[in-house]
Amino acid sequence: MRIVCVGGGPGGLYFAGLMKKADPRHHIRVIERNRPDDTFGFGVVFSDATMAGIAEADSEAYRGIARHLVHWDDIEVNYRGERISSTGHGFSGMSRHTLLRVLQEQACAAGVEVLFERDVNSLDAFADADLVVAADGANSTVRQLLRDRVKTTIDLRPNRFVWLGTTKPFPAFTFYFKRNDHGLWRVHAYQYGPGRSTFIVECREETWRAAEMDRATEQDTAAFLERLFAEQLDSHRLITNRSIWRQFPTIRAEPWSSDNVVLVGDAAHTAHFSVGSGTRMAMEDAVALRDSLIESLSGDSLAAETRSVVSGFSRTNPDALASALRSYEARRRPQVESLQRAAQASLQWFEDTERYTTLEPIQFTFSLLTRSLRITHEDLRARDPQFLARVDELVACEAERQIMKLATTEDTGDAEEQSRSTRIEPPVLRVPRGGELVPPPMFTPFRLRDLVLPNRVIVSPMCQYLADDGTIGDWHLVHLGSRAMGGAGLVMAEMTDVSRDARISPWCAGLYKPEHAAAWKRVVDFVHRETPAAIGVQLGHAGRKGATQRLWEGDNVPLAEGGWPLISASPIPYFAGRSTVPREMTRADMDCVVADFARAAELAREAGFDLLEIHMAHGYLLASFISPLTNTRTDEYGGSLENRMRLPLEVFDACRKVWPDEKPMSVRISAVDWAPGGMEPDAAVEVARMLKAHSCDIVDVSAGQTVADQQPVYGRLFQTPFADRIRHDVGMKTMAVGNISSYMDVNTIIAAGRADLCVLARAHLFDPYWTRHAAWMLGYPLPWPDPYKSMERYTPRFEFRFTGDKS
Repeated sequence: MRIVCVGGGPGGLYFAGLMKKADPRHHIRVIERNRPDDTFGFGVVFSDATMAGIAEADSEAYRGIARHLVHWDDIEVNYRGERISSTGHGFSGMSRHTLLRVLQEQACAAGVEVLFERDVNSLDAFADADLVVAADGANSTVRQLLRDRVKTTIDLRPNRFVWLGTTKPFPAFTFYFKRNDHGLWRVHAYQYGPGRSTFIVECREETWRAAEMDRATEQDTAAFLERLFAEQLDSHRLITNRSIWRQFPTIRAEPWSSDNVVLVGDAAHTAHFSVGSGTRMAMEDAVALRDSLIESLSGDSLAAETRSVVSGFSRTNPDALASALRSYEARRRPQVESLQRAAQASLQWFEDTERYTTLEPIQFTFSLLTRSLRITHEDLRARDPQFLARVDELVACEAERQIMKLATTEDTGDAEEQSRSTRIEPPVLRVPRGGELVPPPMFTPFRLRDLVLPNRVIVSPMCQYLADDGTIGDWHLVHLGSRAMGGAGLVMAEMTDVSRDARISPWCAGLYKPEHAAAWKRVVDFVHRETPAAIGVQLGHAGRKGATQRLWEGDNVPLAEGGWPLISASPIPYFAGRSTVPREMTRADMDCVVADFARAAELAREAGFDLLEIHMAHGYLLASFISPLTNTRTDEYGGSLENRMRLPLEVFDACRKVWPDEKPMSVRISAVDWAPGGMEPDAAVEVARMLKAHSCDIVDVSAGQTVADQQPVYGRLFQTPFADRIRHDVGMKTMAVGNISSYMDVNTIIAAGRADLCVLARAHLFDPYWTRHAAWMLGYPLPWPDPYKSMERYTPRFEFRFTGDKS
C-alpha cells in the first residue's frame, strides 16, 4: 500500500511504524509541519494498562518507551491545608519530546519516510496514495478539508487552563486546590523526567479575569503563578513553552473516514487532559486501524504483531478499503465514546470544584478520584484499603450524626403518639466504636423526618399495568413484598393515579376510591410486618400521556377504544398527528386536580405508607406545566418558571397539608428535557429551591420523557450529576436514579456525596434480592428473615455470566 500520514505526532508516527513492521513492502510517508525537535507541552501520561496494551501491540515500541518512563502509584490531593494520598493507581510520565524522538527513530528504522516542515493545504498532492491518515491534531487541516463530508462538533469548555513545566520533581500525581482573592485555582502536576514536571493550572473564567490573566503574557502568567504557588513550588521555577491560556475543545467527528482518508487521534476526537488520554487514544487508534486493515485483507483476526500482509489493497479495491475503515470505526468508536463520557464527567468535576469545597478533605479526595466514574468504591478497596477505610468511617459517622441530630432537634411531642407515627426504630449503627464493623456506605441508615431507612437502596416505582379500575391485587403484593424482603431500605409503589381520568392506561393502580386504600394497606402491612423496609407511594396524573396502551403493547400508543378526555397545561399532543389532543386546563380543572391529589394523599395515609412522592416528571400532568416545551400558556400559569411552578406547588402544598407532619414527602422531577428549548439543569436547581421552600424533604432527580423527539445522552449513572448538583447547590437531600445497577456504583455515589439515596428499577426486576446479594458480595452481615435462616450457612457456587445471544 501507498500510505501518507499527515501529522507527525504520536498517532501518525506510531501507526506508520506499526504498518511498516507488519509488511515492509508498504510505502509509508509521514508529513509533519514542524521541525524534528519541535514539540509543545511537556509530559504525557500512560496508565499501566495502556502500557500493557502497547507491549502487546508492538514490543519494540514498548521497550523504547519504557526506558524513559517515570512511574508512580500515588495520587496526592492538597486541599484545605491537608495532604491526602491514595496509592495503587499505577501511572507513568514521559517527556513528550522524548516520546516523539523514540517513535521517529523506530519509524525511520523500519523504513518509514518522515518529512518535516511541510504544510498540507490540499489533498490533491496525495492522489496516488491508497490511504491517507489524518493525524494532524485537534486543529486538523485534513478534517477541515473534509468538512462537507465529515460532520464535526466542537464543545469549547468554559474553564481556562495553561500548560507549564517546572523543575520541581513530584513523587506522586499531585493536585493542589488553592483559593485567593480572585477565586479557586486547581493544579494538576506530575513528573515526566529527572527534574522535570508538568504543572497545569486551571480556573474558572471569572477567576482568570479577576487575576487579569486575560491580558497576561507568557512571562506574566509564569511570574504570577510562581508567586501564587511559591510554597508548593519550593523555590523551583516555572517553565513556559507556548504557555498561553486556553479553553479545552471536546471534538467529535462523524464519520471518521471519507473515501480513502481516515482520521485518528485528536483529529477525530478529544478527551479532557484530566483523564490523561489524548496521546493514549491516538496510539490506540493506530493499533485498531492497523488491525482493521490487516483483518480486512486477510479475512482473519490478527494473531501476532509480525503477521505479514500481502501487497495490494490499492485504490483499485475501494470496497476492501471501505470495509477496513468501517471496521476500524466500529471497533474504536464505542471505546472512544466511553472514554469521552468519562472525560466529560471528569472535566465537569473540575469546572464545578467550587461546588465540593464544603466536603471534608477525605470525602473531597474520594470525590475527585471517582469523578470520571471509571474508578469505583470497590476499585479503591482493592487499590488502597486503608484510604477507603477512612472514607467509609467518615460516611458512617456522618450517618450517625444525621440521625442523632434530627432525633435531638425535632420536637418529639407525645411519646405514645410518636411511637405510633415512627414506623421504623433506628437500626443498630455499625459505626467505628472500639473495633466495630464499619458498614459500606450503601448500608448506612438515613433519616427523613421520623422515618429512618436501614440503608440507601430504593426500589424505584415501576408501573405494572395489572390493576382493575385502580384496585391492585396479588401481583402487587408479591412484586413489592418480595423486593422488601430482598433488603432494600425503601420500596416505592408504582405511579398511583389520583382519579380514573388521571391514569396512563385502564390497568394503572389508583388511590381514588376507598377500596384502593384497603388493597394497598394489605401490601403495606405485609412490608411493615415481615421486613425492615419502608414503603412509599408515588401519586401522579398522566395528563396528555393518558389513555394509552400498556407498555408491552405499545409505549405511549393511544388506546384504540375506551379512552377518555385528556387535559394538560396546553393543547399539545404527545405524538403529533397520533395522540389525542389534550384540552388546556381551566382554573376549575386545576381545582379538581388539586382536590384529587389531596384526597389520594389522605387515602395513602389511611393505607399506612411511610413516604409520599408527587410525580412532577416525565411529561405527565404536573411536569407539563413545568416544561416550556409543553406549557405555552400566556396566563399566570405560563411564561416564567415561577408561573409554571404555581400549580405543581399548589398540589404539593395540598398534599403536605393532609400528610402527617412526621412523615416525609418527596418529588420526582425531570432535570432536563433532552430537547432544545426545554428544561435544563440550571432551571432544575431553581425548581428544587422552590420545593425546598415548600418543605419538600427530598428530590428524586430523573430526566427526560417530556417530548417524543427527545435526544437523551444515555450512559452509566447518566442522571446522577443532576442529583449531585441539586444536593450541593440547593443544600437539599436527593435521590439519584438512572442506569444504576451495581453495588459498586451505589457505594461510590453515597461515599462521594453525589446523592443521599440510590433508586434502582430494572436491577430489582432482574433480582428482587439485589440488596441482600450485594451485602453478601461485600461481606456485610444483613440478617435473613427467620424462615430463611439456613441461608446464613449457604455459599453460592455460581455467578451470573451471560453466554447467550442478546439479539
